[in-house]
Amino acid sequence: MTKIELVKIVAQKTGIDQATVLAAVEGMVDTIKETLVQKENVYIRGWGTWTLKHRAQKTARNISKQTTIIVPARKVPTFKPSKAFTAMIK
Repeated sequence: MTKIELVKIVAQKTGIDQATVLAAVEGMVDTIKETLVQKENVYIRGWGTWTLKHRAQKTARNISKQTTIIVPARKVPTFKPSKAFTAMIK
């Protein structure tokens, strides 16, 4: 599902015009991004948690040049669904 498809479905279910729904969806996504940039977690009860995980530095191989490279440590955003959400999917 794309963002536009999501907006259309939410607009149909709620009766709110698509422009307003699009602004709300983009606002939510932007807020989650900004919160993670500030190194804070986002918790939405019944849906899940967005957190930052630390990935350690590692050695990787460049197969075409037969050399090793160092991949630096970094933080990556992750999503962990809630137990209720996971139970719905099973």
